[in-house]
Amino acid sequence: MNRKGILTGAAMGGALLAAVAVGGWTLGRADVSHAVTPPAPAASAPSSFADIISRVEPAVVSIDVERKAELDPTALWGSSPFLFDSPQDGDDDTPFGFSFRPPFGGQRPGDRATPKVEASGSGFFISAKGYIVTNNHVVEKAEKITVRTNDDKSLTARLVGRDPSTDLAVIKVEGAGYPFVDFENQSKPRVGDWVIAVGNPFNLGGSATAGIVSALSRPKVSGNGYVDYMQIDAPINRGNSGGPTFDVYGRVVGVNTAIFSPSGGSVGIGFDIPADVAQSISRQLIAHGKVTRGYIGASIQDVTREIAESLGVAPDAGALVADVTPSGPSAQAGLGSGDVIVSVNGHRVTSASDLTRQVALAHPGETLRLKVRRDGAEREIMVRSGARPSEAALARLDDQRTADAAPPSEPLGLRLAANPNGGVTIKGVATGSDASGKGLRPGDVILRAGLQRTDSPADFEAAVENARHSGRQFLSVLVDHGGRRRFMALDLADKMG
Repeated sequence: MNRKGILTGAAMGGALLAAVAVGGWTLGRADVSHAVTPPAPAASAPSSFADIISRVEPAVVSIDVERKAELDPTALWGSSPFLFDSPQDGDDDTPFGFSFRPPFGGQRPGDRATPKVEASGSGFFISAKGYIVTNNHVVEKAEKITVRTNDDKSLTARLVGRDPSTDLAVIKVEGAGYPFVDFENQSKPRVGDWVIAVGNPFNLGGSATAGIVSALSRPKVSGNGYVDYMQIDAPINRGNSGGPTFDVYGRVVGVNTAIFSPSGGSVGIGFDIPADVAQSISRQLIAHGKVTRGYIGASIQDVTREIAESLGVAPDAGALVADVTPSGPSAQAGLGSGDVIVSVNGHRVTSASDLTRQVALAHPGETLRLKVRRDGAEREIMVRSGARPSEAALARLDDQRTADAAPPSEPLGLRLAANPNGGVTIKGVATGSDASGKGLRPGDVILRAGLQRTDSPADFEAAVENARHSGRQFLSVLVDHGGRRRFMALDLADKMG
């Protein structure tokens, strides 16, 4: 449909139009007054990126690594959620379109027995002294790292440090006087800003592509809460891993890390680690060889609309504590399951991942001032931060807690029985119920309902009736599922069971 409209106020002697016909639509005065007027084209929009690329390209390098061939097929196929290789016959795609493929074109396990696997990626100098930033998955388990510079020199590099949680690493070559680039740390890019990606796609050597910033603050790309990714549409492909993305001033605004792709090739949806994160992590790696993060020992989750309604709090306000680690910093400070953390040291908390990032910035031993909403009132709890264990150690802790825990739990249309270890055990879930749709299964244990302890089926029934009497649409329940605890909101309108 053609929706072009022409305003002819001047031709009507300056009289105001009561309405404007637009391709069959009628816009009243209010519509016209709120219409979006596009700005004039930016005078600074570049007609060519040649000058920028010629200035920054000498600082961008290709990285070749050699590592032992893995006998475990998953070691090459799924070692990192950040792999973005080109499609190859027989490869499988992950459900969300992220291609888990042999990294950087490395040989598949079982193709033929070889003692070594070669792979390639990208990186860039951030110091004249030879420090280079790249992705962790480029250099992970590397036995030999070779850097190829823009003027075709080959240099042996050593690993300085790496951080699997953000998929960043720093390597170093000997010597001095290397051309380097700076991170943009003054102003963040906006959606629609031009960006240029430079790197080593398909091991072709220095290549540049251009596009715009498509979106900012993309969470959950990698499965951790430390990075909100910048999405770009400048094509990035296999081998671009670890390469820089520049703004039109030649400053690094991101590190190429992943793509979303049904096929494994670029479809114009790429993800960058933002410059502020990359700069902070690279500085720590250079100084200490590792990254140390704060830790409060609490399992947290977002406050969804349903959970917010059940708790009587604003949605997207804070992070909900599902569980605390026994004898951990939170437990010692008195933080408990059901608390909603709304700020840290006066800084507002907007989500679980936001809280994770704020806590991670703390130094071990630093005291964090948490503002917490509990039972409808706010209070302050002072938590002394610990040092966050490695992800592997945390996984082992979760496994141990699962092994030691009583059988699991979850929501309405439920057949319940008292659990001798506390809570009520779900013995049956009505098919088609809200509880069933939200994943509650026999064996799950409901520990709280409406933030009250549930030590018997009668306690649960009372919580349901109290919530309905209060006019609530949802009932919050704390469920233990194999040792992992999580709040969820059950629809009180569900009469099943």
